Amino acid sequence: MPKRIIKKYMPDPKKLQEQKSLRFLGKLLEDPGLLHLTRRSVARAFMVGIFFAFIPVPFQMVLAAAGAVLLHCNLPISVGLVWLTNPITMPVIFYGTYLVGAGLMGVEAQPMPDELTLEWLSNLIQDAWAPLYFGSVVTGLVLAVASYFGVHLFWRWHVNKSWKTRHDRPRPPKV
Repeated sequence: MPKRIIKKYMPDPKKLQEQKSLRFLGKLLEDPGLLHLTRRSVARAFMVGIFFAFIPVPFQMVLAAAGAVLLHCNLPISVGLVWLTNPITMPVIFYGTYLVGAGLMGVEAQPMPDELTLEWLSNLIQDAWAPLYFGSVVTGLVLAVASYFGVHLFWRWHVNKSWKTRHDRPRPPKV
């Protein structure tokens, strides 16, 4: 079951409270719900983590941690999902959100170059920050809501499948 696999990698609550990067949350980290693996907690964590993964700002993990604390959802999952936008995937994802924003705003999008350079990226941000951020927020919201409901559906499907498997299992004869 996925819950057992996830539980194996969950951090110790004491170590979580000792993290320097999370100290700004103070007493809020003492909420035991931040490490629970329930359908609602995990679905909210997906919503928070995926939303902040698509927002091109520094310290996405800190924002995801703050969002997880405010919504009382699973902290490690929401922070871990921010890594969907890592240095390898970031250019492609943010260019895609830029295209979404440009399309929604009616702005002509700049084409993607043959070679990705920091100079091209800095020019794109200077010239197209509004479509980039607008597209990022729209894409982040859409995917966050979709992941929230997707986790709920997957969780229910998995529980129903487990119950059916348990019900269909042959029982030992009564003696």
